[in-house]
Amino acid sequence: MAVRSIVISGDPVLHSPALPVVDFDDDLRELVQDMFETMDAAPGVGLAATQVGVPLRLFTYNFLDDDDCLWRGVAINPELWITPVPAGEADEDEDVEGCLSYPGERFPLLRSPSAILRAVDLEQNPVEIHAEDWLARVFQHEYDHLDGTLYVDRLDHFYAKIATKITRKRGWGIPGLSWMPGVDNLED
Repeated sequence: MAVRSIVISGDPVLHSPALPVVDFDDDLRELVQDMFETMDAAPGVGLAATQVGVPLRLFTYNFLDDDDCLWRGVAINPELWITPVPAGEADEDEDVEGCLSYPGERFPLLRSPSAILRAVDLEQNPVEIHAEDWLARVFQHEYDHLDGTLYVDRLDHFYAKIATKITRKRGWGIPGLSWMPGVDNLED
């Protein structure tokens, strides 16, 4: 088990659809354990396999909701159903999210207020979670990664222009860039 480096926006693995998991073996168990360690070290509330350079359809999550309920697990080969995204603009205080593959930046983004996640765990047991509010946001964000979409790809025009400038300024947007949680401090 080890903390893995997190790939930064621009690497092809982040911008391509991930492949279904077919082998539920020791390599997969090691990957999932490494992803939990990486997510915790970053720190983050979710981490997709693509973010550690592995093009497989799985993500880990770790979120404490407003009722102090801890949601921690792995979603392998997930399906996600969402309610419609509300009309209007994202609130600059309530709807702000970030991404470990776009470290240190936060932008407002409207997401669906509820979602149903269906997946399997490491033992191939079915998992179904009816998520609301921020947990639904976490699932949508991580699921997007599996389809090759980063949250900055969904920003409205005003914030997308800012994100493009940041990408250029930081030298991102090219393959091969990454950061190491616990070593690099890119979240500040």
